[in-house]
Amino acid sequence: MFFKFMKGYRIKYIFASISIILSSLLSVLIPIIIKTSIDSIIGNKAIEEKYILYLFNSLGDRNYLRQNIYIVALLIVLVTALNGLFMYIKGKWANESAEAVAKNLRDNLYSHLQRVYYDFHVEVKTGDLIQRCTSDIETIKSFLAVQFVEIGRTVFMVIFILSIMFYYNVKYALVSISLLPLIFAASYIFFKKVRKQFQLCDEAEGEMSAVLQENLTGIRVVKAFNREEYEIEKFEEKNRTYRDHLLKLMKTFAYFWSSSDAMCMLQTFLVVIYGVNLASKGVITLGTLIIFISYISMLLWPVRQLGRILSDMGKSFVAIERINEILKTPLEDCNFGEKPKIEGNIEFKNLSFSYKDGKEVLKNITFNIKKGETVAIIGPTGSGKSTLAYLLLRLYDYNRGSIKIDGVELKKINKNFLRQNIGLVPQDCFLFSKTIKENISIAEKGVDEEKIYEASRIADIHDTILSFEKGYETQVGEKGVTLSGGQKQRVAIARCVLKNYKILIFDDSLSAVDTETEQHIKTRLKERSKDITTIIITHRLTTAHECDRIIVLDKGRIVEMGSHDELINKGGFYKRLWDIQSQLDEE
Repeated sequence: MFFKFMKGYRIKYIFASISIILSSLLSVLIPIIIKTSIDSIIGNKAIEEKYILYLFNSLGDRNYLRQNIYIVALLIVLVTALNGLFMYIKGKWANESAEAVAKNLRDNLYSHLQRVYYDFHVEVKTGDLIQRCTSDIETIKSFLAVQFVEIGRTVFMVIFILSIMFYYNVKYALVSISLLPLIFAASYIFFKKVRKQFQLCDEAEGEMSAVLQENLTGIRVVKAFNREEYEIEKFEEKNRTYRDHLLKLMKTFAYFWSSSDAMCMLQTFLVVIYGVNLASKGVITLGTLIIFISYISMLLWPVRQLGRILSDMGKSFVAIERINEILKTPLEDCNFGEKPKIEGNIEFKNLSFSYKDGKEVLKNITFNIKKGETVAIIGPTGSGKSTLAYLLLRLYDYNRGSIKIDGVELKKINKNFLRQNIGLVPQDCFLFSKTIKENISIAEKGVDEEKIYEASRIADIHDTILSFEKGYETQVGEKGVTLSGGQKQRVAIARCVLKNYKILIFDDSLSAVDTETEQHIKTRLKERSKDITTIIITHRLTTAHECDRIIVLDKGRIVEMGSHDELINKGGFYKRLWDIQSQLDEE
């Protein structure tokens, strides 16, 4: 997974890996130099190792080195310095490569999230997605920069040290590593156990982040309904769950550290006692005893740390799985399909639709909308009005029946092309934390300012914007918090009007403006182009009654359809709604 995200840094990471090997070799070389100095320079034992003999002969004969022992000390300093150099190369290039992977992962993950199907974002919590894009990627970066490197160093150190120990004395080597399998087994069991616990911690943290994000986003609603105490209790519950999982994890850590400490001390005790016994009998030299004590100290720490490294790896693997879950999510193919000439004629025929829960939202819907026609869709909440808009934009694909635009089946039309010709002003008019000008021009990059002003005039927001101190350069704040509901809706309308869409859908997006302003907007829209097909989804019958036709939905079915006068004369569902609203307006 990582190598493909390491573009431009692969060679550096390979050299960092080579530096690990060289650093490990130099680390095990220092005790050999010390052993040789004790046994053969200070003592009189012949140097058996050819590469060590060659190294010492290049520095001078035994008598010369005995008289100038500082040369051996300088040799140790030189080897230590070289080891430090390779450690620096390893650290620098491994970290650069890990940072490159993190950057590329963030780019790919963000890009992937832009191109997944719409229902993915409906089902997944925003806070959890943010955590995957931030802390999970940081965990993977740490794995590549630290844990993977440490695992490599530990493996090479074990191989080199065991080879040397068995070369000097097989029996002593076996005693010296007798408890290492137990320490490693404890590390492995620890790794297996904490992996699931880390997953539970990550999930709990994700839920806590989601609650926090939701609360901060809806803080006005929280305060308006006096829900602060409820929100505090809800967050405390998630925080408590997260804490409990962490405490359980820390308890597992404590068991591991205490048991590994005991085994490490026992292993060191065995090495010293058995080694002193062998040295006193003349089986091994003092230098061999020292090298074994040095090596077991060098071995025990990495093996002891193996539990920590493996536990971190457990967390990293969980992070990898969580990111892979997103990257494996199917992408929406927006570039496939036809690009027919769109005039604005729409045909629904025997259309039925169900969401993933299986509940049928639309049932046998059939109607036509002609080019340039303005049609209102009304009905109770949950009757399927907004779903029709989502289906037209192919945010969802219908199950049964047919939708055609200018005679072409909707499913055959290229999604990008379709969305370039259909404009939607949603009920919850989302504005980015940018200037008003930038928010309006999102639909059409590089557009002239005069066109932005024209779109704003049509949306009846131009004069309001000019009344602000910074005019069109006014920052709207996160989600347009500095603007009123009606102002946000009109900015969203201006954004949609700026682009010459063939079909415009207003999904209850005039609900926050007064009747007079709404009338101005509708009049200017008609004046701008009589060829635009307009669909107005609304609860306000005064908005619907001027439309060419009105479609009345109830429980996913069309119960009535016709002009305002026709529906009033029928005396049905629409007439009852009209009478109720008229009575309320009079009161």
